[in-house]
Amino acid sequence: LAALAEETDRGGDVVVFLRQEAEAERFREVLAEGSIASAARVRLGGLSRGFRWEEPGGGIFVSGNAALGRKRSLERVQKKRVEGRAVDTFLELEEGQHVVHVTHGIARYCGLRNIREGARQGDFLVLEFAEGVTLLVPVERIDMVQKFVGGGKKPGRLERIGSSAWSKKKARAEEALHDLASELLEVQALRAERPGYPFPQDDEAQHAFEESFPFEETGDQLETIGVIKQDMEKPKPMDRLVCGDVGYGKTELAMRAAFKVVRDGKQVAVLVPTTVLAQQHLVTFRERMAEWPIKVEALSRFLSRKEQGEVLERTASGDVNILIGTHRLLSGDVNFSDLGLIVIDEEQRFGVAHKEKLKQLRRLVDILTLTATPIPRTLHMSLVGVKDISSLHDAPEGRAPIQTEVCSFDDARFRKIVLRELNRDGQVYWLHNRVTSIEECCQRVEKLLPEAAVVVAHGQMNEHELENRMIRFIDKEANILISTTIIESGLDIPSANTLIVERADRFGLSQLHQLRGRVGRSHHKAYCYLLIPEDRPLKMDSRRRLQAIEEYSELGAGFQIAMRDLEIRGAGNILGKEQSGHIGSVGYDLFCRLLERAVADLQGVPWEEPPDVEIA
Repeated sequence: LAALAEETDRGGDVVVFLRQEAEAERFREVLAEGSIASAARVRLGGLSRGFRWEEPGGGIFVSGNAALGRKRSLERVQKKRVEGRAVDTFLELEEGQHVVHVTHGIARYCGLRNIREGARQGDFLVLEFAEGVTLLVPVERIDMVQKFVGGGKKPGRLERIGSSAWSKKKARAEEALHDLASELLEVQALRAERPGYPFPQDDEAQHAFEESFPFEETGDQLETIGVIKQDMEKPKPMDRLVCGDVGYGKTELAMRAAFKVVRDGKQVAVLVPTTVLAQQHLVTFRERMAEWPIKVEALSRFLSRKEQGEVLERTASGDVNILIGTHRLLSGDVNFSDLGLIVIDEEQRFGVAHKEKLKQLRRLVDILTLTATPIPRTLHMSLVGVKDISSLHDAPEGRAPIQTEVCSFDDARFRKIVLRELNRDGQVYWLHNRVTSIEECCQRVEKLLPEAAVVVAHGQMNEHELENRMIRFIDKEANILISTTIIESGLDIPSANTLIVERADRFGLSQLHQLRGRVGRSHHKAYCYLLIPEDRPLKMDSRRRLQAIEEYSELGAGFQIAMRDLEIRGAGNILGKEQSGHIGSVGYDLFCRLLERAVADLQGVPWEEPPDVEIA
């Protein structure tokens, strides 16, 4: 304000841009108290940073963040939109690959041929079926051809054109898909019948809370929170799934929804898969809501039995506004005074019994589910209309791709790698997923890096000891954390930007992607080293997983990884194991197309079959 007053005293024009009317009103009051309101003008609008305009009629233009003393910790960068996809062009197909023709079944792709004779002229995809029969598909009808993604299953023999076998496979898959679509639509119908609680529209406190977010929101974040609020303001229970790559801002969306609920006098339950993540969320929620009278507690094994009892009593009486915890929140002794919202982080990590309890709750209160397992675009489109899904594609500002390397361990090289991180005041995750030998790993690291402060953490530790060690690492008293996969979900420590994973060949593809997401959460360059044994060969699936995680290291790669995971491991996490056999028989893309048709049939919406093509 002193700088603004000095500029106005010199006769300069000052324009301050603020994004919300409530914020502008508060700032006008501050200017009036400083007696510079007449010279400074407040306008609604977004300005990334201020500047001075020296030309006649110019002046100083000030961003809202600078005027309010808020600092952006990340530089704006050009955002790149990345989507998961099946086959968009023939360039993505390689000769010899198995493909699925929607009408005729599984074939082998034999390349592209240009034909300039007779009535047929142009470029054609050449597909080989059983008995050497060749089919020519015009490139403009490439939508008829799909890369074979079998959910971990290899394709059987090539289909014989004209036989009924392919029609029977499709019929069996369609029958099973009608059951799946019926189940999805039944849950939707039950929710539509039951009256929900309509939350009021945003007030000034909600605007102020959202404006206090210290980063620039992505377009996807703003769009998704808008849809979430629309759901919450409707007189029926919300049940929305938000898919987003690791570190794409799902927690901020959950906090904004939780704030809206608490402002209306209701309570929020936040369900997370691990105790460590419950503690992390407790810290995050409390810090983010520190300026408001909101009481946040966590129910976990870090609390004694007496402390748990006190939290349960306060929750039942309505004294606790937001309760965070693991599946313990689904126990019979946990009672809320007036529950309005349940936030579920990574629902696929919970067991069958827990999901049954959640299915009952879905009919009563608003549910917001967050997942970092991205749903490929084709499945996303198939489920639209039967499930409320939002996807976050845009990378947060300033985020850079994580440099990923698969290699063997070398003492001298990894001493340099760790020292490089420590010398820039950073921290290192060192993942050793064997509790029995984790102390030996610690001794090796301490011998290799005597100047480092090393701490060990794993899930079999005493609760208080584990909490103390994690806090030591978060507070930067230790700069190397040797741990098991307890760090896999949700940990957000911006200063930790090097990850070393021992025996990376033992992990799944989605798990490796989740683990890699623990680093690269600031503007610093991040590194991920996946260690493999030097003295033994890798299994084929392990080699394919490591090749994929190394290849897909760019921002938003989770969607490509989800597709590759479907190829290698299957779709059990997404659709349930009972559907994976049908994906293996007809291919993933056709499976999604049949699902769309099943949903359309049950909803009474007309469905158009794609046209057939001629055989060479």
